[in-house]
Amino acid sequence: MIELKQVSKTYGSVKAVQDISFTVAEGETLILLGTSGCGKTTVLRMLNKLIEPTSGTIFLKNQPLSAIPAEQLRRGMGYVLQHTGLFPHYTIAENMAIVPRLLRWNSRQIQERTMELIQKLHLSAEHLTQYPDQLSGGQKQRVGIARALMADPPVLLLDEPFGALDPITRTHIRQEFLQLDELKRKTVVMVTHDISEAFELGDRICLMQQGRIEQIGTPEELILKPKSDFVASFLSEQRLPLELKTLTLANIGFSGNEALNSNLTIWEALSTLLPEKPATGTPEDNASATQAIDLNKIMKALQHYRKN
Repeated sequence: MIELKQVSKTYGSVKAVQDISFTVAEGETLILLGTSGCGKTTVLRMLNKLIEPTSGTIFLKNQPLSAIPAEQLRRGMGYVLQHTGLFPHYTIAENMAIVPRLLRWNSRQIQERTMELIQKLHLSAEHLTQYPDQLSGGQKQRVGIARALMADPPVLLLDEPFGALDPITRTHIRQEFLQLDELKRKTVVMVTHDISEAFELGDRICLMQQGRIEQIGTPEELILKPKSDFVASFLSEQRLPLELKTLTLANIGFSGNEALNSNLTIWEALSTLLPEKPATGTPEDNASATQAIDLNKIMKALQHYRKN
């Protein structure tokens, strides 16, 4: 779907992006991860022709981006910014209708699509007549996502879409984002500096440093097989929670049983086993005892894995 071949971007003597190559398959979510200034947002902007590469070639469906008019390209790509990019003098309905109007949709089509998306993104019809400054941060971000999805583009680009939100709202919207059926048929490229966000949302992660790709792979590959000291160091502070939410029981050598499928992540298995209330001495405690044995086996397997 998307391919970059030896792409670089320089500003004078500054090399913002240095000779990077990768592909994004149709329907895949790729996360561009790294610290500020690593080049990840520059890459995203080149995908949308907001800036042009200094060298190299970017392809969309095997066609060079240089051969696609910018306006045509952007109508086939949704773009979500950290601060939403909503027009403050437009109502929410008017903001959402911008691209469909450019595509000459009729009023009925626009209204139907608008109502469909506000339901999916947990907004109400009352919001449509309001202006952006009348909404909360979470509501504005939902509108930004809805606007990007209005014309049903095959590609969705997201630049730190949840970065301006408080932690609780951010977690809720990320969960909603994951559950959106709209995304199951989209090719998504997303920029973030949040490691847990990258591991939660990405099919693959492209970790960048100083304009170069340090490693690109699945969350499991970055945890299990870091290709450089930088990758290992970058993930080190969050390694344990990342392992719990990324590694499966099979990864750590726990074969599973009738109650625990080996394809469960460690976090999912622990959530199943840990009791919601303390033991009471009733016959049900036999089950609790079995769970305690499984829990002990999992923790021993994890400790053994982490030592090796």
